[in-house]
Amino acid sequence: MDECCKVSEPVVSSQTPCPRCGEVGRVVAAETIRAILKRGAATPLLALERRFCKTRTCKVLYYGADGRFVEKDAAVVRVGLKETEEPIPLCYCFNLSRADVWREVAKTGSSSIPARITAEVKAGRCACDVKNPSGGCCLGEVNRAVKEAKETTSARRQLPDSDMTS
Repeated sequence: MDECCKVSEPVVSSQTPCPRCGEVGRVVAAETIRAILKRGAATPLLALERRFCKTRTCKVLYYGADGRFVEKDAAVVRVGLKETEEPIPLCYCFNLSRADVWREVAKTGSSSIPARITAEVKAGRCACDVKNPSGGCCLGEVNRAVKEAKETTSARRQLPDSDMTS
């Protein structure tokens, strides 16, 4: 599994859009579907090309080429990409959240989390292809969270003192 964060999206013949939001999602393996969905919820999707709906505001989690879908409440884990309240998972392999990133950035101005995850991946301890609901590597989401935390922290530091009291 040391290559899980290097896996590219499989080449497929169709570009089936989500039946709710219309966006084309990432193809996910049956193994991911079985690991993420509650017992019985995965079965209808296993014989199909399955996709992860990446639209943050869409309640669809996975959908098939025939229009079948399951919503995020069928998952056994919180789906970080679709959550708005903490805890917002970022790394499912090493149990790291958006709050972990923000705490570290607030304290130090940076985050060692991407480097720590990269080291774990190199050591062969990554299973993003199964544990992450998207079926892909978490580092993109982790790096976006670090960037957002740095920008927000930097903007707060630049506010005049009178604005920081409200």
